[in-house]
Amino acid sequence: MINYSTHITKTELAELPVVQNFGKIVVVNTSQEADDVVSLLMQESVIGFDTETRPSFTKNVRYTVSLLQLATANTCYLFRLKSIGQHDGLKQLLESSEIKKIGLSVHDDFMSLNKWMRVYPKNFIELQKYVEAFDIEEKSLQKIYAIVFAKKISKSQQLSNWEAPILSPQQQAYAAIDAFACREVYLELQKQAIAL
Repeated sequence: MINYSTHITKTELAELPVVQNFGKIVVVNTSQEADDVVSLLMQESVIGFDTETRPSFTKNVRYTVSLLQLATANTCYLFRLKSIGQHDGLKQLLESSEIKKIGLSVHDDFMSLNKWMRVYPKNFIELQKYVEAFDIEEKSLQKIYAIVFAKKISKSQQLSNWEAPILSPQQQAYAAIDAFACREVYLELQKQAIAL
């Protein structure tokens, strides 16, 4: 098993090559499109998970969750929750005990999702907790990914308007990255654990 370093410095992180492309990105805008995508995702065993919420720069103003990102090995689906509305298929997927969902700071995501629709999440793996078994003490996905793969994920679109009528290619790439990266880190560490 690989001995991962427990920490990475800002300088070390800055020197790493940036991951260019994880895979295909599909924006899901309607309930009908969501039906089709959920059918595909229900056949997966492990998916990456993340959400995005429009940032608020006004005191006591909070927006509800804008995007739900779910990633397979080669595709990340960006569900635009405002236009899709409450969706039984998505609820069923998030509550499935058959499919592992890998995310980071998932508790915060659940709080946001529950303002959109009441969900009882099952079979979620919190990456921050999971990496502790590999002596990785970092909590940010960017640093965890850098330790495991010696590459850097870009975080430049964080304070975007996720409710813009059309998401820019940069926004789509940013939104997809965490879902893709969570899945990849988990599977790589799983491989190391099995190799013991």
